[in-house]
Amino acid sequence: MENEKDLKTPTSDSSVGHVEFVVGHPDFDESAVSWYKQPMLRRLYFMMPLLFLGSTTLGYDGSLLNGLQTMPSWQDFFHHPTGALLGIYGAIPGFGGLAVLPFAPYIADYFGRRNGTALGCVIIIMGALLQSFPPASNPKAMYLAGRFFIGFGSNISNGTCPLLITEIAHPRHRGKLTTLYNTLWYLGAIIAAWVSYGTLTGYSGNMAWRLPTGLQCLMPGIQLLTLYFFPESPRYLISRGREAQAKAILIKYHGNRNENDSFVNWEFAEIRDTLRLEREAAAKNGWAEMVRTPGNRKRCILIILTAIFSQCSGNGLVSYYLSSILKTIGITDPKQQALINGGLTIWSWLVSLCFAFTVDKIGRRVLFLGAGVGMLISFTIWTACSAVYEKSGSSAAGYTVLAMIFLFYGVAGLAWPGLTVSYTVEILPYQIRAKGLTLCFCFTALSGVFNQYVNPIGIENLRWKFYFFYIAILVIECLVIYFYFVETRGPTLEEIAQLFDGDYAAIAAAMPVSRNALVADVEKELERRASVYNATTHSITK
Repeated sequence: MENEKDLKTPTSDSSVGHVEFVVGHPDFDESAVSWYKQPMLRRLYFMMPLLFLGSTTLGYDGSLLNGLQTMPSWQDFFHHPTGALLGIYGAIPGFGGLAVLPFAPYIADYFGRRNGTALGCVIIIMGALLQSFPPASNPKAMYLAGRFFIGFGSNISNGTCPLLITEIAHPRHRGKLTTLYNTLWYLGAIIAAWVSYGTLTGYSGNMAWRLPTGLQCLMPGIQLLTLYFFPESPRYLISRGREAQAKAILIKYHGNRNENDSFVNWEFAEIRDTLRLEREAAAKNGWAEMVRTPGNRKRCILIILTAIFSQCSGNGLVSYYLSSILKTIGITDPKQQALINGGLTIWSWLVSLCFAFTVDKIGRRVLFLGAGVGMLISFTIWTACSAVYEKSGSSAAGYTVLAMIFLFYGVAGLAWPGLTVSYTVEILPYQIRAKGLTLCFCFTALSGVFNQYVNPIGIENLRWKFYFFYIAILVIECLVIYFYFVETRGPTLEEIAQLFDGDYAAIAAAMPVSRNALVADVEKELERRASVYNATTHSITK
């Protein structure tokens, strides 16, 4: 372990320029920190999909209700719910999520990212069991309670898990990994869709819906068993005064066990001193810190808009009520509906997964805008063809609606849901990161409750005319993204503060060493790594 005395405490001299070599120096590129060349970073990233299961659990629940609605046994057991009651079944997890939101940031900040995720997993498992075995005499109460606890636990888990991913990832891979997290929502949706199809065709009676419902325990169970193989967030450890432990984690995973790694020294010092400055600035403000400065107010507005757009862009129609939509264009066979649901989720995941790897090349804002414009065009055609089908019964119009649903979800995958969480955690400084993510989930839940409750009522009463509501939202969404969203491609988490706060950013700009000296140290370290890697490769090929 490196001697703590080797890391001098920064002075408060603000005349020293901000260190920008991570994004500004031409030699510090992706190839210099390729994860597959560093054994410890490689090991960390190979385990990372286990953390992604938090998002997969959400996707499973999000698609499960779609699959269950196609099952005659589920419909019979729950007395064929429609309209407002079906809306409550879809919306109740959102109420559970809202109930825990006031406490979620404190769980993340005081108990840690790992412990918070574990608590959420336990509650999700409890909710899944309640959902699976409601009494036949009065199934509604226990089923609703189970779905409430699913939402309650999910918002704890997803209020901590993305933070852990963001804070243990190497700065050069942060964007891709945090974006990948939310794209795994679709993997859960795929599993739910095809499990539901399998039980629909392979089982009769209540086992057809109980089995996929009970499988909601699987992913949080796996996560719970493997969670403590991951390191705790270095930022969390530093915030709790455990600096030596935090630095050991950075050395192990970002420095490949080299205690003299120049980049790790720089990274540790920047995190430590930025947290100190943020803590001093926010010591007396608490939640008020979220709106104290112009930069934080802009962050809050962006978070709220991102959360609303992620749920209220028309995607909620398909996520929860695809069966109802397909009935409006004449597709009523349960097996055919289940096949379309399964195919749509696979298509959506493949698109979002591919574009998750482009966030650092194309940029967040461009992906948001591309998704918004594409969704607006496809949804407008979808609405027009739905009107034609209702008036004329044209099979061509019906098939065009189906094609537009697939196109809509394809272009949505450019940004949603991948960037919803990653963009939120990127724009927030550490001291308000957990609170900001809670704000995101609060408006995500509120938006979800709104459209999940309103959608079945709107579809039942207005049919295709209801879609104009979402066309209006998509027009507003495109304009807001173009004129207001901030690009965050490139900088470290600490450096992004300057995009919002300018010269007033609480960032460790006053390092007691010059920028040139730091650049020189890092150049030497990169040269050393390259020579070691080349020598190893040469000896193997010999």
